Amino acid sequence: MQNETEKEYTIKKPHSDPLRWVEKYGDYLYGFAMSRIRNEDVAKDLVQDTFLAGLQRLDGFEGNSKEKTWLTAILKNKIADFYRKRSVSDLKEISATNEVQFFFDAESGHWTEKDYPRAFGLEVDNPLMVKELGSILNECLAKLPGLWFSVFSMKHIDDLESELICTELKLSAANFWVIMHRTKLNLRACLQKNWN
Repeated sequence: MQNETEKEYTIKKPHSDPLRWVEKYGDYLYGFAMSRIRNEDVAKDLVQDTFLAGLQRLDGFEGNSKEKTWLTAILKNKIADFYRKRSVSDLKEISATNEVQFFFDAESGHWTEKDYPRAFGLEVDNPLMVKELGSILNECLAKLPGLWFSVFSMKHIDDLESELICTELKLSAANFWVIMHRTKLNLRACLQKNWN
């Protein structure tokens, strides 16, 4: 039996109730996965895998973060694994030379007249216009290949460092920058085409 001094220093494990995870965090994790995967079935599978991994690692959860944060970190790793597996075939097709030749003049290196960036004419004080542009941007993002969307969202939505993204997705720095370049060119072209 412990004496009073020993009881003071006994560290209690944080209480975690896996039976309530789906109820408490299911919608949040599904929304998180959908914002990065854009495929309902895959997002659902990844959330289920997250809950399963959480159950398997429950003894390792020390309570240094909130349960929701811990589960989100597991989901982020599941998403990275998903794109890592898909990136091998996607990387074989990456080459920026066509885009450079298509959008830029070969002699001067400047934008071609047809592809020169135009002003969007966005009135930032007009919430309807901002909402419409956001809707069009989401449609353009949905058209991106999965790996491109993942790299773009990790960089510009999750605000991760380029080196970390390369490590997570097993990309070389050159592949990362080619993907970012192609993504930005595609988004710009899509926005200019669809924004009146």
